[in-house]
Amino acid sequence: MKKIIASPAAPKAVGPYSQAVEAGGALYVSGQLPVDAAVGKMPEGIEAQTRQSLTNLGHILREAGYDFSDVAKTTVLLQSIGDFAAMNAVYAEFFTERMPARMCYEVAALPMGALVEIDAVAVK
Repeated sequence: MKKIIASPAAPKAVGPYSQAVEAGGALYVSGQLPVDAAVGKMPEGIEAQTRQSLTNLGHILREAGYDFSDVAKTTVLLQSIGDFAAMNAVYAEFFTERMPARMCYEVAALPMGALVEIDAVAVK
C-alpha cells in the first residue's frame, strides 16, 4: 500500500505527481525545485537555490516522520556542472553524517529556469 505525503510548508506539486510517496518501507520524494512556498518565488544564485531545494526536501521528510539522516539516495540536477562545488558546500550543511548515495547531472534546462533540483529516497 502506498501513502501520499504532502507538506503545506513545501511548494505544491505543479503537475500530476505527489510531493512524496511512502511505500514498502521507503519514502520517495519528488524533485524539489528551489521555490519558497511562502512567496512562490525562487531565490537567486546556486547557493541560495540549493539551500531552498534542501529546505523543501526537509519539510517533506518531516511531514512523513523522517529526517535527513534517513535519506539513502539523492539525485541532484544542475543547470550547470560548473555550480557543483558551490552546490556541494551547501549540501554538506544538510547531510552531516550517514551520507546518502548520490547522483549529480548537468541538464539542458530545469523548470522555471531553476539552477538546481533535488530528489531523495529515504528509509527507516
